[in-house]
Amino acid sequence: MASITLPDFERDALESLTTYAAIPCLSPMYDSQWVEHGHIESAIELLRAWVLARSIANMDVRVERLEGRTPLLLVTVDATAPGDGTAVLYGHLDKQPPLGDWSEGLAPFTPVRRGDRVFARGIADDGYATFSSLLAIEALQAAGLPHSRCVVLIEASEESGSPDLDAYLDHLRDHLGRVELMICLDSGALTYDRLWVTTSLRGVLNVEVNIRVLAQGQHSGSASGVVPSSFRILRQLLDRVEDAATGEVLVPELRAAIPPEQVIAAKAVAAEFGDIIARELPTVEGVELMGASAEERILRRTWYPTLSIVGMGDVPEPAIAGNVLRAATTAVLSFRLPPSVDAEVARVAVERILTSHVPSSALVTLSNWNFGSGWVAEPLAPWLATALDQASTLAFGRGPGFTGEGGSIPFLASLAKRYPSVQFVATGVLGPQSNAHGIDEMLDLTMAVGVTNAVITVLGAYASSS
Repeated sequence: MASITLPDFERDALESLTTYAAIPCLSPMYDSQWVEHGHIESAIELLRAWVLARSIANMDVRVERLEGRTPLLLVTVDATAPGDGTAVLYGHLDKQPPLGDWSEGLAPFTPVRRGDRVFARGIADDGYATFSSLLAIEALQAAGLPHSRCVVLIEASEESGSPDLDAYLDHLRDHLGRVELMICLDSGALTYDRLWVTTSLRGVLNVEVNIRVLAQGQHSGSASGVVPSSFRILRQLLDRVEDAATGEVLVPELRAAIPPEQVIAAKAVAAEFGDIIARELPTVEGVELMGASAEERILRRTWYPTLSIVGMGDVPEPAIAGNVLRAATTAVLSFRLPPSVDAEVARVAVERILTSHVPSSALVTLSNWNFGSGWVAEPLAPWLATALDQASTLAFGRGPGFTGEGGSIPFLASLAKRYPSVQFVATGVLGPQSNAHGIDEMLDLTMAVGVTNAVITVLGAYASSS
């Protein structure tokens, strides 16, 4: 690529990015009154105003709105290179809730900078995406370098499983045109020293399980030993789907064979970095991790099905826990699915197992399903493989890394079904201690700059390949 003046992320983006970080624009799953609160609206208007202030020619900026759905920021930049293909750049502006008390001096919606790191909810997951996408396009134009038609999609329901995204993809089908390249800036990185390209993502299956045995709680001295404990029944049901001793998921429909190339990739990462998964986890002293080796832990995080209990209800806080046999117990089950597992097939299997022949004939109610299939990247086209190597080398001084991720990005599975021939680049800034979804979420500014610069190279290479 010809000589290019790289964008100044701190000068051109950081002030608006930290303003965005202060907005509590929680995803609709976590804020049922998101319309009334207006935080998503504030965030999308802030981003729209920033985009409009960029020096980008032939750019159309609009906020798309479908009734009953979260808005979507749509930025379209006409091509300056031959060809009728479209590059789609994706991010989201909605956020996870704070989760709990953050560390001393930090708060979820009060951005704090410490060196080259900025702490705030949503700043890395993935508020930076709008800024990186447009700065990359702006840099190409400023250097007089050609680029293909670019469409930037910033949605506002990703943290709720992207329930609004398919409707927008249908609505924008003609506008998107012939999509050939998809750059998703919502993924992770094992280190901050290179561009990390995601090769697979797990799916997700969440459900709220309520077990009820009484119309109202009763004194444990009167009811225990006669009325079955709702908590014990929950434990029995959980034993149907997970081995309590090993953590192995027992539902066949939630399991998948690991492709040989994924095993080879895991071996390569383990050989270079050692036990990188174990090193980044803030475990308490003495905890024995699952997996017998660094390689196995990489695969456990990316291709194994897992179950986490992410929420509990109908359970009093210890300070007010009286001697009462509770009427019900509620648990939120969160399964991570192997990338190749069909989430609907998994949902049907879990529903059948949890509601058939319930112990003691307790009343079991399943609600608030949230599920989406995972994704496996198609083989890279030669031009893209070369471009990624150049992008990482120019931006970081070393070649790219390739690895699966344990999280989910529903957009990739949706787009892969609609555009089976699309070349995907899933990457991002969520490296060690970035703490997406947890307390003390953090954006490493150096990584954000590197990813932005890498996007410039990939977009330039795509224009040349068309």
